Amino acid sequence: MFQQVLNGAAGRISLCLDEVMAPFGDLPVVEAMRYASSGGKRLRGFLVLESARLHGVDQARAIYAAAAVEALHAYSLVHDDLPCMDDDDLRRGQPTVHVKWDEATAVLAGDALQTLAFEILASDAVSDDPKVRLALITSMAKASGAQGMVLGQALDIAAETASVPLTLAQITHLQDGKTGALICWSAEAGARMACADVTPLRNYARAMGLAFQIADDVLDVEGDAALAGKRLGKDAEAGKATFVSLLGLVGAKARAAQLVEEAIAALDPYGNAADTLRQAAQFVITRNM
Repeated sequence: MFQQVLNGAAGRISLCLDEVMAPFGDLPVVEAMRYASSGGKRLRGFLVLESARLHGVDQARAIYAAAAVEALHAYSLVHDDLPCMDDDDLRRGQPTVHVKWDEATAVLAGDALQTLAFEILASDAVSDDPKVRLALITSMAKASGAQGMVLGQALDIAAETASVPLTLAQITHLQDGKTGALICWSAEAGARMACADVTPLRNYARAMGLAFQIADDVLDVEGDAALAGKRLGKDAEAGKATFVSLLGLVGAKARAAQLVEEAIAALDPYGNAADTLRQAAQFVITRNM
């Protein structure tokens, strides 16, 4: 049931991104943008739509905020896959952008997807209230920049050449930025659009985001590369500390399950209306890709 809901949201977000990029033409960089932003679970966009629904926000407006975060997420993946970063040749079972085109096109496509995210949020299609649009833009900039996702990525790169492996606290801090910050923005977006308190959804997303990353570390060890659509086992090959290397497989799974329970508890103020978000929290540790 939840997978159907997630797939439905993904389809609507894809149509919105198609609409937004339709006027851009067919230059290679635009084709690379469309390619990079296609497919995937669309979990971040789903969180935007679901948090908006909880707060009575029109889905016709929320879909644009959902498309914005998926554009920004796509940019991060394009750049993360580059040879100067993680140097991956597969993403979602397909050649990465720099492999299919070239590195320059990948850099430019990522840059354009990032700026597109903010262009979408600045549109009055998102909200008639400029203060709401500004709040979404400002919070996304913080979540994706040097206090959020980029910080986490930088810490991750530094860890690759560090003489001492990261501690559990340091890995948690790293992942709070690299993965968690954008998940938090997504879950908070609906409350922000309704000018409501973001605290319950922030607490939900922080626990869920960390569970998501722990599940990724588990999949990197025991997952199926064909299902994941990318090469697995890279962290172990590089000797990087992960939640699995520090906690063990059993301990990592137990910690992820505990975090899911924390995420679910954070939704108590919403009652049964938040059941789909509860299912989403369970999904992040039961997925196989």
